[in-house]
Amino acid sequence: MEAILALEDGRIFHGEAFGATATSVGEVCFNTSMTGYQEILTDPSYRGQIVAMTYPQIGNYGTNDLDQESHSPHVRGFVIEELSQPSNWRSEDSLENYLLHWKIPGMQGVDTRALTRHLRVRGAMKACVSTESLSAEEAVRRAMEGPGVVGMDFVSEVTTGQAYHWDPENKQSRHWTIVKGSANPGTPPDIADNGQVFLPLPPVRHRVVAYDLGMKRNILRMLRQNGFAVEVVPAGTSAGDVLARDPDGVFLSNGPGDPAALGSIHANVRKLIGKKPIFGICLGHQVLGFAFGGGTFKLKFGHRGANQPVKDLRTGRVAITSQNHGFAVDADRLPSTVEVTHVNLNDGTVEGMRHREQPVFSVQYHPEASPGPHDAGYFFQEFAKLIEETRGA
Repeated sequence: MEAILALEDGRIFHGEAFGATATSVGEVCFNTSMTGYQEILTDPSYRGQIVAMTYPQIGNYGTNDLDQESHSPHVRGFVIEELSQPSNWRSEDSLENYLLHWKIPGMQGVDTRALTRHLRVRGAMKACVSTESLSAEEAVRRAMEGPGVVGMDFVSEVTTGQAYHWDPENKQSRHWTIVKGSANPGTPPDIADNGQVFLPLPPVRHRVVAYDLGMKRNILRMLRQNGFAVEVVPAGTSAGDVLARDPDGVFLSNGPGDPAALGSIHANVRKLIGKKPIFGICLGHQVLGFAFGGGTFKLKFGHRGANQPVKDLRTGRVAITSQNHGFAVDADRLPSTVEVTHVNLNDGTVEGMRHREQPVFSVQYHPEASPGPHDAGYFFQEFAKLIEETRGA
């Protein structure tokens, strides 16, 4: 069956349908990661977007329950060049069946290089993807009439409905590896049927409250793996409710949509500054920008992929990072009490900042790297150190 991708500027791409038979509208964007398509599909930060992968062959290792970053996919559509059949020992189902199950239209046979070049020149834009019998004219009309992401609060659609404690039994956060030879003497590891070995977790050292703005599960895993016990709360939780829990620190997660549309969240976070150590990632970083008194602007085509170079201005070190965002903190609007600590080497935009007087810092990228490199995983230990220093002050 034929499929169509129509952009709001009238550009049309044709291809072959896979996944669900459906029509969907959203902002089309591209991701440069070579792997991690299931994590991308299930990242709540992609709410309201049609994702095109620049890597040509997608689907070769299938899908499985362990690699889910949330309970379900959040993309409006998925566009690739070539659908590969799964051939991997961890595969539980194919990508095609996965999209079919979740009623998401997929499209293959697309010249994703041409699509990417078009979006880089014209910018990310609204689009319509259809695996039904939809004319090009009708698809363009639907794209033009779509809401896009500017001014949209998608956080309210993806945040948790009630507070909960993450992984109280210490089973969902464990590191895993592959069995190699016989087990080491001592306490035997927990070995799953498929040969994965789950390693024990460190003791809890700090209690934190995490605002769920659209949080990826691997962030929660990484927090626990670094000695944090985490209570997750809805995005609309008041600062007073958080302080009543008396946590050692507050974490602000990633999430979708326009950070400028989250005024009540900005206000709550502003009330927490100076009361508790705070660490923000991605949308949490942008929310802090507003809480500091600054703002954000929309990037032309965003940063989405696992190969974004970021420079630490304090040390000169460069890290390759995993990113997914279409907005950036405006450095010119930040007050003098806030220091820009990291910048993107491709376009110079703000990738990290910290308050000069209060125990607050944030990064625009994803230290938990799911998918992506692990260069920035040390930030979770930086958070722990900040809590310890604040406690001892």
